[in-house]
Amino acid sequence: MPASTGLVTLGEIRAAALRIRGATRRTPLLSADRSAGAIPGDTPDLWLKCECLQFAGAFKVRGAYNFIASLAPEVRAAGVVTYSSGNHAQGVAYAARMFGVPAVVVMPVDAPRIKVAAVRRLGARLEQVGTTTVERKARSEEILAELGGTMVPPFDHPDIIAGQGTTGLEIVEQLREAAERRGEDIELSKVVVPIGGGGLISGVAAAIRAVAPDADVVGVEPDGAPKMSRSLEAGHPITLDHIDTIADGLKPVRPGDLTFQHTRELVDEVITVDDASIREAVLWCHRQRLVVEPSGAATIAALASGRVDPASEGSTVAVLSGGNLDPSILRSWLEQSPPLPASGAPA
Repeated sequence: MPASTGLVTLGEIRAAALRIRGATRRTPLLSADRSAGAIPGDTPDLWLKCECLQFAGAFKVRGAYNFIASLAPEVRAAGVVTYSSGNHAQGVAYAARMFGVPAVVVMPVDAPRIKVAAVRRLGARLEQVGTTTVERKARSEEILAELGGTMVPPFDHPDIIAGQGTTGLEIVEQLREAAERRGEDIELSKVVVPIGGGGLISGVAAAIRAVAPDADVVGVEPDGAPKMSRSLEAGHPITLDHIDTIADGLKPVRPGDLTFQHTRELVDEVITVDDASIREAVLWCHRQRLVVEPSGAATIAALASGRVDPASEGSTVAVLSGGNLDPSILRSWLEQSPPLPASGAPA
């Protein structure tokens, strides 16, 4: 993958891995628990990359920390500004606190309460504006003009993508470690990744293409926010005029120019799933003893609904990208969900 292509390189991802070491968590790669109910899509060998257990509750801290760490000290000291539906906001607030620099975050008025509370707890100044990426980006640019500092983009920047790509490196490393422990071959055949603005799938795809080139990389979006799918169909990034999904972290109305390029060149397929499937996937994750927000459970929804075929041979890895789920929502869904049959077959 030559640097002239404009795509993030393996060297940049490895440099990011060194930069964020100690500031982020090497999240577990867990084999799915078959005692907790049917494995989605009857996937023969399913692994869960648990970014729901990452610091600040999502993968976003990887890219945010890598970006801020890459700034010159005198630039970083002036502070950072960002806009986010929630998880990137927490990642930036977390990284800024680690460096002891001020952070201003713009989030939508309908952001989940758990994400709003976390940003405030991390010490960032918070404003809530509008409901779309366009509205909060415009306000963050106004703040940047007023206060100065550096804008930390949520997904469309090489340092952000490289930071998120460390997730892909860890998947390959952890499968190899599991193979050594078990004394058997474990081949990575497919990685399924949620798509919001595209930073995570861009980084994961760049890493996987470099270190496990035979594995497929599949992206998943909600039916109600198919910005990458529509952009791929059009041949260029497009802006949706309407979004409607429970997966608040997958709500950007437009992919980035750079993330679109990565996805078009490195990703095998992008599919969409409906909200009902996402909700059931959240409950399946709960039976795995994992709290996963709808955005993070989209990969499980894709496998369970049959929209993504699991690898017939080798291992399938589903990235669970975040765990910032409002407890009241989870409680409500659990109360409405019928119990599993005694056989453990799908309900």
